[in-house]
Amino acid sequence: MTGIRAGKKWYQLQWYRSSDSPRQRQFINKIDLLIVPYAFLSYWVKYIDQANLNNAYVAGMKEDLGFMGNELIQLQTFYIVGAVVGQIPFMFLFTYLPMHWVIPGLDIAWGIFTLLQYRTASFAELAAYRFLVGWFEAAYFPGMHYIFGAWYRGDEIGRRGGVFYIGLSLGTLTAGLIQAGASHNLEGVNGLAGWRWMYIICALITIPVGILGYFILPGTPDKPNTYFLTEEDIAVARDRLKNDGHHIENENVTWRTLKKVALSWHFWVLIAFDFFFWNSGTSSIGGFLLWLKSLNRFSKARINELGSIAPALGIFYTLLTCFASDLILGPAWAITFIHTFHMLGNIILTVWDVPEAAKWFAFALSYCSVAMSSVLYGWVNTQLKGSPAQRAFILVLINTTSQASTAWTYLLTFPTVEAPRFPKGYPYAIGNSVALIITAHGLRLWLKRKE
Repeated sequence: MTGIRAGKKWYQLQWYRSSDSPRQRQFINKIDLLIVPYAFLSYWVKYIDQANLNNAYVAGMKEDLGFMGNELIQLQTFYIVGAVVGQIPFMFLFTYLPMHWVIPGLDIAWGIFTLLQYRTASFAELAAYRFLVGWFEAAYFPGMHYIFGAWYRGDEIGRRGGVFYIGLSLGTLTAGLIQAGASHNLEGVNGLAGWRWMYIICALITIPVGILGYFILPGTPDKPNTYFLTEEDIAVARDRLKNDGHHIENENVTWRTLKKVALSWHFWVLIAFDFFFWNSGTSSIGGFLLWLKSLNRFSKARINELGSIAPALGIFYTLLTCFASDLILGPAWAITFIHTFHMLGNIILTVWDVPEAAKWFAFALSYCSVAMSSVLYGWVNTQLKGSPAQRAFILVLINTTSQASTAWTYLLTFPTVEAPRFPKGYPYAIGNSVALIITAHGLRLWLKRKE
């Protein structure tokens, strides 16, 4: 229950339910310390390794590799294709494999291919590395949400997911600062350009975080990591989830699961919901950095420093949206609230011929689009709590299909040669935000009627 639905004022919000026993609260604290910090760290390094392409591009990669056209958006598409293809086997594997082995193993693998990007000598070589980074990063996001849904009740996921999700904004911010530092201090050291040093530094951060996960991540209640969890902890977890209506027994994805999902209209609505979310986003296309570069006013290091403003603000947007969803507004209204601001920024960028200060304001709002991600996936987790198999399959599939759509929609709407204005891209994002809000309230009304 959210704060309003529980009959509390906003200043009476609490971290636990009033009905949680002292032992349950002790367990919640323990599982918070095992999941949330690692989720944050690993998502932070994931987005350092994903976002660093845009930073490298404006810091000399374009000139060093002889890029002349749409290479940036094409490299982003190779990453997306890898991320889509890489998710497909995990629609089945999440319920079969221990998650405390899966997530850290993928983390280490994408760290290795992040490192290899420092030696790239051509577009084709870099495209192959970006595809493999995408492939190994693919299952991370739905996998972490599968873990959240395995340990937390529906009213607990959003704010934990919010702390986890600020790793996206902080990772993008950090990538910019790492590139700024590399351009300023390491340019030409040992014969390597600053953007090549950035990939080395990113890998040195990523791989140790993956190793840490083997010890920290608790897995799931049916396949737990007992390095820190006791049998009593697992029993408490099972009891409290069972009392909240969760199906906690092991349930693997089978062909019967696929048939049941495919025949459910609810599933198709969730796909549309996630499609509108992914296609409303503008933060990943590097529009802010490309605009700063087009001003011909700043050095490479300064461009990356200034480009960190938007993801820094994204940390605030994410925490505000996720805590408001769990404790005050509920998912649909939290999504409406934050995407109203996102649409405002995109309307300004669609008009374009506005004072420069208005463009700074508009780009500062770009991370509003992703701030509600943990609200969306937490809400899906809650709606599917009765079946671990369906939850695993649907979480991966909606993420896969929606991300796959951006492989071609972004090529059409955000071609690099139209940067930084993107006359088709920003109106397209506005349309998807409107559809996202309508779908959210349609789901809200249906769930209210169902309850």
